[in-house]
Parts: sequence; C-alpha cells; structure tokens
Amino acid sequence: MKHDANVSYDRKSNQILCEGDWTISQISHLQSLAKTKAWAQYPNLVINGAKIRHLDSAGAWLISNLTQTLTKRGVKVELSEFNPEATKLLEMVAGNIKQEKHIEPTNKISNIAWLGKQTVDKLKELNSYLAFVGQLSVEFLQLTKEPKSWRWKSLSSIIYSAGYQGLPIIALLSFLVGVVLAYQMGLQLEKYGANVYIVDLLGLSILREFAPLMTAIMVSGRTGSAFTASLGMMKLNQEIDALNTLGVTPGELLLIPRIIGLMIVLPLLTMWADIFAILGGMVMSNNMLDISWVDFLQRFPQVIPLKTFIIGMGRTPVYALIIATIGCYEGMQVKNSADSVGRNTTKSVVLAIFFIIVADALFSIIFSKMKL
Repeated sequence: MKHDANVSYDRKSNQILCEGDWTISQISHLQSLAKTKAWAQYPNLVINGAKIRHLDSAGAWLISNLTQTLTKRGVKVELSEFNPEATKLLEMVAGNIKQEKHIEPTNKISNIAWLGKQTVDKLKELNSYLAFVGQLSVEFLQLTKEPKSWRWKSLSSIIYSAGYQGLPIIALLSFLVGVVLAYQMGLQLEKYGANVYIVDLLGLSILREFAPLMTAIMVSGRTGSAFTASLGMMKLNQEIDALNTLGVTPGELLLIPRIIGLMIVLPLLTMWADIFAILGGMVMSNNMLDISWVDFLQRFPQVIPLKTFIIGMGRTPVYALIIATIGCYEGMQVKNSADSVGRNTTKSVVLAIFFIIVADALFSIIFSKMKL
C-alpha cells in the first residue's frame, strides 16, 4: 500500500510536522512512525497540521493520543495551523478519549491472612444461613396458627417427586451396598468359621449407620440439588419477585413445603433402603456363606434389637432438615446469571454431604456417651 501520510520533526521550528492523509487506511503506518521518534526529549513541542490533506476520527485519535502521552511525560504540547474542521474534530475526540488507568499491583497476602479471610467469609455465610433458618422458623410458627394457609398441593408434589420417584434408585443402590458389605465381611468371617455372625454385622451396620447415611447422601445429590436449581431458576425468571408483589412469601409457598415434605420422605426412604440393603446382604450370604434365607430371617430378630432400628431412623429428620434448608438457602442466593445456578447447585450438594457426615459423627459420639 502506498503511504501518503508522514510525521517528522523540524528542529529549527521545534515542530512535529504532520503531512498527507491522516485517515484510517494510514493509521498503522503513522503509529509505527510515531513509535520510532524520541519526542519526550524535547520540553516543548508544537504539532503542526498545516499540511494535512484529510483527517478522519482515526487520525484525530492518533494526534490526541500522542498529545496525551507526551503531556504525561512532562512535555508541553501545542496544536498549530489545523483548519477549523480538523480543530473541531480533534476537540471532540480529545473529549471522549479514555484515559489510561494505572492499576496498582495487588500485594499477595500471606497464608495466615488468607486463612483468616476465608474463616471470616465462612462465618458471615453461616450467620446468613442461620438467619434464613430463623426466618423460616418464624413463618412456620405463624402457619401453624392458620392451617388453611398450608399449601397441601405443594407438599404432596414434593413428597411425590422426592419420595415416590426416588424409590427405584434408592432400592438399587441400597441392594448393591448390602451385597458389598456382605462380601467384605464374609471374607473375614469365613476364615474363622463364623459365617452365621454375618447376620449380626449386617443388621447393626445397615440399620444403624449405612442405610440412613447412604440414603441421606443420595437424597442430597438428587433432591437437594433439585431444590437449589428450581429455586434459582425461579429467581432468575423473577418469579420470586412476582410472589412478593402478590403478597405471598416464598417461604409459605416454596420453602416450607419443601422442608416439611423432605422430613416426611427421608425416614420412609431410609426404611425402604433398610429393606433392600438387608435383602442384598441375604442374597450374598446365601451364595457365599451358605446361609439360607430362612436361617437369616430367624436369626435377625434374635440378635438385632429394636433400638438399633430406632437409632438409625431417629437421625433421618435431622439429615432431611440439613438437606432441605441448605438446598433452599443456596437456591435463594442465586444471582442474576445462569452460571450462578450451577455454582450454587454444586455448593448445596457439597455442603449438605459435609454437614450430614458431621452430624453423623456427632450422633455417634452422643450415642456412645449414652451407651446406646
């Protein structure tokens, strides 16, 4: 391409001479020329535009940018002999050109400071979660005074989706857990000829620990995430705002039915898991240890007391409360972006599983102290 534009320095007049067509087609050539000149070594400069034939916004931007760059370096710059149209264009471009902002480098904090910051952030989030639970508790107490305000259709819908539709996957996974436990325990018992004690071990481990814990973890992944995602999408679609406008609180219509529904469903799903986990253990015991189904069922009530089942079932409402409240809380914390729905859904599942395991450990310590 033929270059009809040029920029040079005249030492006698102490001027930067701009010549030719300062248009967008010449902008790359002019920029490369300007970079090769050591303009900053002169304390005062005059930019002369008398020989500019054509000037468009790109050329005006280059002149304005050059002027600002030299000014920042302590050079006093003056524009001279530009025609009225070029002067007007330069003033307009100079008024709109963005100043380059100097970003101060961020200091890297120490590991201890980072740990402290994370701790403070988590405590703030915990405080927000407890406030959310407290608000829902107040709304629940208000609803108990007015039974007509209960959303029975919403409650039955939650029981159907979280409970009935979850029966197949809970049954399959529980059966497989029972098979695995019977196999692992059976390998050790077979060495000592204590095959019959597989009934004792399976009953205690499944009814007391594995069935409630595994069911809660499966429900947190299936139902807790669904709570967060559905509430998050409602918030994105401004359905929550619409409910507030209509005078219906989200807690009354959306949150409390989910929490109560899951507290009803999880104990029932745990009983369902108990049945299929024991069934899986029976199948493996029969195939591996030659313990017939009749012998297994006759021994089971003799060695497994009722309190084992009650202890296992007693913790399920707490697990349900953890899953539902965390799922609903994270759903209500979704911001105005689809990406926030995914992040909060993942976060709700991770937090729910974490606190379920923490609660399980606390139950184990408490029951141990109570000699149960």
